[in-house]
Amino acid sequence: MTSSAPASSSLALPDDLVGRANIGVVGLATMGGNLARNLARHGSAVALFNRSPQRTRDLMAAHGDEGTFIPTESITDFARALARPRTAIIMVKAGEPTDEVIRQLTEVFEPGDIIVDGGNARFTDTIRREAAAREHGLHFVGAGISGGEEGALEGPSIMPGGSVESYETLGPILASIAARVDGEPCVTHVGTDGAGHFVKMVHNGIEYADMQLIGESYDLLRRGAGMTPAEIADVFAAWNRTELDSYLIEITAEVLRQVDAETGLPLVDVIADRAGMKGTGTWTVQTALDLATPVTGIAEAVFARGLSTQTAPREAAQARFTEAQGYPGGTLAVTDRAAFVEAVRQALLAAKLVAYAQGFDEIRAGAARFGWDIDLAAIARIWRGGCIIRAGFLNLIAAAYDGDPADAPASLVLAPHFARLLDAAQGAWRQVVAHATLAGIPVPAFASSLAYFDGLRSPRLPAALVQGQRDLFGAHTYERTDRPGAYHTLWSGDRSEIRVG
Repeated sequence: MTSSAPASSSLALPDDLVGRANIGVVGLATMGGNLARNLARHGSAVALFNRSPQRTRDLMAAHGDEGTFIPTESITDFARALARPRTAIIMVKAGEPTDEVIRQLTEVFEPGDIIVDGGNARFTDTIRREAAAREHGLHFVGAGISGGEEGALEGPSIMPGGSVESYETLGPILASIAARVDGEPCVTHVGTDGAGHFVKMVHNGIEYADMQLIGESYDLLRRGAGMTPAEIADVFAAWNRTELDSYLIEITAEVLRQVDAETGLPLVDVIADRAGMKGTGTWTVQTALDLATPVTGIAEAVFARGLSTQTAPREAAQARFTEAQGYPGGTLAVTDRAAFVEAVRQALLAAKLVAYAQGFDEIRAGAARFGWDIDLAAIARIWRGGCIIRAGFLNLIAAAYDGDPADAPASLVLAPHFARLLDAAQGAWRQVVAHATLAGIPVPAFASSLAYFDGLRSPRLPAALVQGQRDLFGAHTYERTDRPGAYHTLWSGDRSEIRVG
């Protein structure tokens, strides 16, 4: 059902439409428009507002028969169309545009009303915005929404933060449109203020690592085993029937099968090897540094995208460091293709597990730092559907974190099922990294994940020497293995040791 208000006018909202909508969407580009349609399809009466009224009219013309929409052409009418507590989802560009919409809504909303930011905002901005909205008596919810354009329309994974009170109103609405797995909606109240956007940020960081690892696997099969993109597509399709079952593995096969209509070449061969990024992966790494939590696989994935865009240095290095000068040529002499393919599969599985383990470690560290009570098992469950990193083994991750948090594994790699997986895969993982390194095939995410794993299990790390160095040049002190306290050696004196704490 559509509004009877003239689509081409900016007349005030008719009285019979005042308070008719239970939810509103501000910003009707593809993501916002698809989300509004999803809401209407699932029984919500949806108020619509866009800075450009024509976009609202276009949505109504194309999809106005999909449910109950109430189009408006002013922020005042948008607010009047909403029932109390007014609930509006902002789907505009992150940054200043979001702040501007919040300012406009704050002027027309009243205490108890709810503003939801469904964009990819930085979680620290969400914390700031929530505190400012609270001063006006408003609820502000930062909601991570994953699944892209298709997910917004067909069912995303949703990670809302904000107050418990706001979720009482918002929760059932979001559950109605979320993806469902085993009958459960892929949405949960993550925690207060910025928790939802924090978890979405880490989700995207894991996504970066997952994609980079898949890319490195493709590169190894292409250069190492000499396989064509079509042959590698068949490999990924087969892998998708193993523990690697995931959306990203599935679409990788699809991309590799695509042939460019103009040249007849595999599409992957005519796509420039420069990968962009929009910031969430970088934020994941920056935040992990602040939390002193290693996310090496994610970091290398971010750096790999950065390196891919360094056209001039790459071209110069290709010309200077050549095979004729003794550098490896980036090829492997694979004699047993089937064994090599299986070794790469096992390496991918092991490194992928490390990426997820590091991501969940960051969520746990962030929760401790910012005072959020985040249910890691619930996060794993809502990532099983709708989102980009949905994967079969998220059920096993949820099981690892179910129950008393005090009994949860110190790292996901220590959960019994995953520890056994690493037992089986670590030999192949090491061989793949070693052979790739000797051949000059870059595998930064594979290698850094393996180094992290070995660091985790090492009985003693060279950090002891680092602490000694820090104490010598900066009197930063060190701890001892045989007694408590902080100590300093008088390096410029008689080199005796004193206890300082």
